[in-house]
Amino acid sequence: MRNLADKTVGVLAVQGDFEQHIRQIKLVGANAREVKLPKDLAGLDALILPGGESTTMTLLIDRFNLREPLANFIRSKPVYGTCAGMILLSKRVLENQAKVQTFGAIDIDVVRNGYGRQLFSSVEEIQISLNGSLSSMAALFIRAPKVVRTGKEVRILAELDKHAVLVSEGKCLASNFHSELEGDTRLLEFFLSNFLPQTDDN
Repeated sequence: MRNLADKTVGVLAVQGDFEQHIRQIKLVGANAREVKLPKDLAGLDALILPGGESTTMTLLIDRFNLREPLANFIRSKPVYGTCAGMILLSKRVLENQAKVQTFGAIDIDVVRNGYGRQLFSSVEEIQISLNGSLSSMAALFIRAPKVVRTGKEVRILAELDKHAVLVSEGKCLASNFHSELEGDTRLLEFFLSNFLPQTDDN
């Protein structure tokens, strides 16, 4: 794991489980910052879009004038989305009666709550491909979106029942499950090690 002491990772903190992401960021040795206003994006090396309620999140993003600043950041810097964060990064939300607005950063189509309501939350053992090696991970699915289409440039890093659950494209990584609720920091470490630009002193 590279030294991250000089890196600052933001977590969108308008709604959702952002505090758990901040805890993990500190665990891996990086600096963490809550992002609630456009000015909070200044100087960040990467950003995490956490799980939460995607309808509420999209409303608050607009209320706090974050949509354009977030779109600009997502186009230029590494971003990791979990659960609702995956929805926000997706190309399209099917059956989108709630009119959730996405950033279209990853060429996937998703269905909100595709695995059922919170009553059907579960922990599943999945195989994830990190840096060319397969390893097992306990993945927590809570009202998770289901990926129903992946574009040709999308890398599928893990599947469950033949549906992608961990994907990447360009500077973006997204999972429809939660890993930040446990002590396992492998996905965060993978994101920061592989998506942050390398510098001479690392």
